[in-house]
Amino acid sequence: MSISRSTSVLFYLLVLICLCACTVHAGSPQGKNKPFKDDSNVSANVDIGLSAPIPGGMISAGISIGDARHLATRYNLTGSKPLPPGIRKNLARGKPMPPGIAKNRLPDPFIGQLPHHPGYEWQQAGADLVLVVSGSLVISDILEGVFD
Repeated sequence: MSISRSTSVLFYLLVLICLCACTVHAGSPQGKNKPFKDDSNVSANVDIGLSAPIPGGMISAGISIGDARHLATRYNLTGSKPLPPGIRKNLARGKPMPPGIAKNRLPDPFIGQLPHHPGYEWQQAGADLVLVVSGSLVISDILEGVFD
């Protein structure tokens, strides 16, 4: 009878050790109540050298508003009206381009003078020059008033 009692104690001791080990292993390595954030793609476009990353993995335009306006003037692209306020407030980094914005094709020579970012494209939205992610059209950067 003593053997079965010691076996029973040993069994419960092993169960307790396993439960403790599982509890320790299941703890969050990132800290208490903090969600895990994968930033592995943040530096994907850093090698371009023309711009700094924006939180969320997107990049900045890599050109100032003044320089972009100078190029727009040189290519006779000024005189555009700004977007209506209701649409303009939906134009923000990290959001997709609002539907219903008239898309004006920018001339290739003008685009050729802008910084090139693989996986991104330049678009005009009213009087603003917008850098968007190709395909998804998520806004990466906005240069306001370039074409006014």
